[in-house]
Amino acid sequence: MEQRFKMGEIDPKAYKAMIALETYMAGTDIAPLHKELIKVRASQINGCAYCLNSHTKDARKLGETEQRLYLLNAWRESPQFSEEERIILAMTEEITLIDQKGLTDATYEKAVTAFGLEKTASLIMAVVTINAWNRIGISTRLLPV
Repeated sequence: MEQRFKMGEIDPKAYKAMIALETYMAGTDIAPLHKELIKVRASQINGCAYCLNSHTKDARKLGETEQRLYLLNAWRESPQFSEEERIILAMTEEITLIDQKGLTDATYEKAVTAFGLEKTASLIMAVVTINAWNRIGISTRLLPV
């Protein structure tokens, strides 16, 4: 497989808009490791090799264990994830797989109870942002390095 192009070179304005989302995300109160779990899980679902490669490395730099990364796609059956992380991962899956049912009322209510409205909004944007990056990476055949 050959990479098609780099979005930042061909359409710098679009790339700048994506970087603005990343700047917004950096200012949220989502824990850095939780951001990486969102990125890795969405990238697993979407099959974005570039993002999986990048964000598993980033998660490891933040102290994430190999065991939890290996078990991430089986988080429901794994006691290694906290209740907050389970809510975040459920949100990630439901928003990423929007065609199935989207963010359910049950998961939304758990999120608002656990995190409040503002952080729930930030979590939704974190999932939306990585899904956009996944679609760019896959569409342009961005290769992992």
